[in-house]
Amino acid sequence: MTDWPEARSDDNRGGHYGRGSASAQPESARVMRQVRRGPAAPPGQGAYGGVPQQPSYVDGRGHGPDGYDSGYNTGQVYGTPGGGGPGGDGGYGPQRPAPDWRRRIKWTAITLVTVLVVTTVGTYFWADSKLNREVDLSKVIERPEKGSGTNYLIVGSDSRAGMSAEDKKRLRTGSAEGKRTDSMMILHTGDNGPTLISLPRDSNVEIPSFKGSESGKTYPATGRQVKLNAAYAEDGPELLVRTVEFNTGLHIDHYVEIGFAGFANIVDAVGGVEMDIPQDIKDTKSGADLKKGKQTLNGEEALAFVRTRYALAGSDLDRTKNQQKFLSALANQVATPGTVLNPFRLYPTMGAGLDSLIVDKDMGLFDLADMFWSMKGVSGGEGTSMNMPIAGSSGGNLLWDKAKVKQLVNQLNNDEKVTVTSN
Repeated sequence: MTDWPEARSDDNRGGHYGRGSASAQPESARVMRQVRRGPAAPPGQGAYGGVPQQPSYVDGRGHGPDGYDSGYNTGQVYGTPGGGGPGGDGGYGPQRPAPDWRRRIKWTAITLVTVLVVTTVGTYFWADSKLNREVDLSKVIERPEKGSGTNYLIVGSDSRAGMSAEDKKRLRTGSAEGKRTDSMMILHTGDNGPTLISLPRDSNVEIPSFKGSESGKTYPATGRQVKLNAAYAEDGPELLVRTVEFNTGLHIDHYVEIGFAGFANIVDAVGGVEMDIPQDIKDTKSGADLKKGKQTLNGEEALAFVRTRYALAGSDLDRTKNQQKFLSALANQVATPGTVLNPFRLYPTMGAGLDSLIVDKDMGLFDLADMFWSMKGVSGGEGTSMNMPIAGSSGGNLLWDKAKVKQLVNQLNNDEKVTVTSN
């Protein structure tokens, strides 16, 4: 045996320079193949005990028989040329690209904006669908010319619709059939701040000619002098609007009405309303039992407070002042960030309020928002609150001061700063 890999003897090589060379010049150095043998076979294996491990061959440059670079010659056993372990330049696979934060932030912002828009639009249509647009002001005849700004007629009725026997007992409302106006106010909004004017329900007014809201029949004027709340009792919101417009000369743009149950529900939904009670109040008819000073009223207490009449020395006039204060405080509470930015309070408040309100057919959510923000402005000192100027009384009816009323109406129609006072 020889040490040559192909086991050829020197005699077989011939006298030439290099194998198979036909040239007198020697061939370039040939890389000899190297035999790398594996570990010895375990005992009991070998030529007779099993299949011996076959040797592997590499050339002088570290390449196997089929040209694969095993890495033994350079120390690179694993990975790609350049070395490195997992996560390095020469990892086991393609390197993961660095995150594109600018792209991620962009798509996150787009997603948030989309969710916000969808939620806002969905909330708008949900709220708009809950408005009870039952009052048709197109039935009101012989209306005064519209002035500058916007006039809302806000009515609190003693409607007990939807109230259970337990609710009536708890809220001390009684069980009278039908509904009457318990409070009436005109809210004017314009460039000179809001003005909130209470119309005492005992105000002496004339019932003008009107068209019946149900019959469509026109009823001629007879000069009848009645208390203002009788107009509502006779033919509902449309006749009330007609009577207010006829006796004031103001054009009413929108009508808003809320009943007993709805009022209490709204107060409870916002978590109560803080009020500074001007005096101790105990009224068995309304159920009010309140101490003087600051306190948070729940729905039941709030309704008793705004209905209280007989416990106040000034009777209906003082009651209307308390109603103004409370409604302004309620609007202020609804418009706080704690309500507007808290969906767990905002949606119940909107649901309670919108379910309870009765508005005219042209009333929209933006009109309603304008009304609440204006009432909030009144409580914040940005506007004026007052009673309709009174000159005296006759037979239990309160007589308006006609000269002051005319001046007040002119200022409102021209959207001027109100200088008229109740006294």
